[in-house]
Amino acid sequence: MKKISLLLLAGLSLNAYAQKTASVTLSNDTKDSISRHIYGQFAEHLGHCIYGGFWVDKSLPVPKQNRIRLDIVEALKKIKIPNLRWPGGCFADEYHWRDGIGPSLKRPKMVNTNWGGVVEDNSFGTHEFLELCGLLGTEPYVSANVGSGTVSEMSKWVEYLNFDGASPLTRERAANGHTKPYNVKFWGVGNESWGCGGNMTPEYYANEYKRYATYARDYPTAKLRRIASGANAKDYNWTEVLMRDVGPGRMWGLSLHYYTLPTNNWNNKGPATGFGEKEYFNTMKNCLFMEELVQKHSAIMDKYDPKKRVALVVDEWGIWTNVEPGTNPGFLYQQNSLRDALIAGTTLNIFNNHCDRVRMAELAQTVNVLQALILTDKEKMLLTPTYYIFDMYKVHQDAKYLSFKLNTPDYEMDGEKIPAVNVSASRDKAGKVHVTLVNLDARNNIEVSAELKDIVWKAVSGQVLTSAKVDDINTFTKPYTITPKAFNGAKRDGNKLVVNLPAKSVVALELN
Repeated sequence: MKKISLLLLAGLSLNAYAQKTASVTLSNDTKDSISRHIYGQFAEHLGHCIYGGFWVDKSLPVPKQNRIRLDIVEALKKIKIPNLRWPGGCFADEYHWRDGIGPSLKRPKMVNTNWGGVVEDNSFGTHEFLELCGLLGTEPYVSANVGSGTVSEMSKWVEYLNFDGASPLTRERAANGHTKPYNVKFWGVGNESWGCGGNMTPEYYANEYKRYATYARDYPTAKLRRIASGANAKDYNWTEVLMRDVGPGRMWGLSLHYYTLPTNNWNNKGPATGFGEKEYFNTMKNCLFMEELVQKHSAIMDKYDPKKRVALVVDEWGIWTNVEPGTNPGFLYQQNSLRDALIAGTTLNIFNNHCDRVRMAELAQTVNVLQALILTDKEKMLLTPTYYIFDMYKVHQDAKYLSFKLNTPDYEMDGEKIPAVNVSASRDKAGKVHVTLVNLDARNNIEVSAELKDIVWKAVSGQVLTSAKVDDINTFTKPYTITPKAFNGAKRDGNKLVVNLPAKSVVALELN
């Protein structure tokens, strides 16, 4: 008998336990695949993501290779991160790659003008990043400098990494310790070119993109997947112009950036902890706006690209709060709560459900910045609630998307409503079926009745991720406050699966 897994993600409940119900009808039909690259990560030269995160002082008493921190590597290997985006972000458009190759002590220092005005010594550069990707077993995604760089600079970086013949650049690469090409496929042509990447108009950037992309050459061992700098949130005109003026033949992907704010005020985004239900509700409403963004940008792309050749690449997403008190405001260090796990689950469900167009995404960011998977303090390291969502959702990577019908109650507050439950489903190569549901209701458990068409099963087991409060966090003194535990709240009722989704929880079920 085939083994079937079901993952259920539930939301927040404070002290109310009134029962609500939802129903799901899941079809065993398959069409599109959920690309593993939806589960990508982002590592920018920002705060302590690179320096003090991945790349540590030689004297720090932790396992490391070169200066790469290996406990971080092992944690990320466990959740099978498929790609890692680098060096930015805004930093990408002030980064000149030649400053980060060659003997470390001879590399020039630079000022990181975007993030804190700190001086970096360029000891972590191209070779170090690709060594990190090799240790992780992940695909590198390099963002090239369009804002302050040149066409020649990007062209030579591509040649340096991907050419397998004789040239001055390949001889230099060999002298720096790597005779064979790295064959980097994913290339971002600039970043946020509408803002920190050059304050360009879409028409101007479209022309720049075509110029840069022309000279970023394919080599026999590496056909490039060129990704154009796309829209800021609901700037639909940017997508319209890029699709019209660049078109599907010149780009593999078009990016989209959107951050969930607890408030609607960029100058006071709200705290990472200690928030109430009103702020929680507003955060989740803003999180769900990703669904509208993906739908509307996809509709524009469909007009010019009905065959869906161009991927929508959401290469910056996640919650952005005020920084932790007493930390450098330019370092974007924030704690990570159970609320953030619900945001991650909801957003990944949205991406899974639009896998026909969304074929790549990167959470911002991997270590110590924004909605991080991992936080460090010198030799200490902890895994955040968001990390565990990626661990539970990794079953969707490269699985076949399954369609469904969902009836959900609303979550209501102050005269506003949002859907309480969202869902996505897939079947992997071994025939296992995985379904992930999120309950966003802050007051009510929700009983989900699931009809599983053409799926045979006899028994169910599972795990649950929850905590006493929605703003609970893992700390360096209590790093295991929020971790998955055994779950027994699912049962068979006739031919249906009935699950009592606990409030503020993530539930992972396996049907045998």
